[in-house]
Amino acid sequence: TGAISNALNTPSISAEDAPKLKPYADLAEKLGLFAGQISDGGFTDIEIGFEGEAAALNTKPLTAAAVAGALRPIMNDVNMVSAPEILKSNGVGLTEAKRVDSPVYDNLIRIRVKVGGSWRDVAGAIVGGIPKIVEVKGMALDAKFRPHILYVNNLDKPGFIGSLGTILGKAGINIAAFNLGREVEGAEAIALVGIDADVPDDTLEEICALEQVRYVK
Repeated sequence: TGAISNALNTPSISAEDAPKLKPYADLAEKLGLFAGQISDGGFTDIEIGFEGEAAALNTKPLTAAAVAGALRPIMNDVNMVSAPEILKSNGVGLTEAKRVDSPVYDNLIRIRVKVGGSWRDVAGAIVGGIPKIVEVKGMALDAKFRPHILYVNNLDKPGFIGSLGTILGKAGINIAAFNLGREVEGAEAIALVGIDADVPDDTLEEICALEQVRYVK
C-alpha cells in the first residue's frame, strides 16, 4: 500500500496518506533534483516550503524526498532514508515552512538552496495531476519535467530565442518545448527548454557566450 510503520530511520506513512503523498513526493524529488543541479556542486542551506493542499499533508516524507533529490547530483546512491542524515552530518542547514493558503495554485512546493551567500529557488505544483515547474527565481512559468531540460537565465532582449534555436539546431538537438518567464520587459528572464538529447559541453559554451546569457545549465 505504500504505508510505512514502526520504522527507525524514516518518517512513518499511513495507508490512508500513502496515495495522497505519492504525487507530491514525486514533485518534491524532481524539484530537489533541479535545485541540486543548479547549485553547481554544493549548497550550505536548504529551505523547503509547502503551500495550500501540500501544507495539509504529512510533509516529513516530502522533505526527505526533496533533500534526496537535491543531494543526488553529487551523491548517486542517496535516498529518502539516508538524505536527512547526510545533510546533517555535512553541516547543511534545513528549514521547513508551511503556508495554508497558496496565492496562485491549489498546492505548491518551493525549494531554495543557498550557494555562495545567495539563494537559488524553484517552485512546482501538481496541475491536472501532472507535476510542473511553475516558478524559477521568482519568475512565473509553466513547464513539464522532462528527461532533458536546458535552463537558461538571460536578459530579455530581442534575438535571444533565435540565436539559441540556431545553436541547438546546428548541434542537431531538437526542441520539444519552450517555456519562458521574465520579471519585466527588457530585464532578467528565464528559459526552460525541453530538448530530446543531452547538450555537449562545446554547445553549452556556445550558448553561454551569447551576449544575453547570464547562466546556462
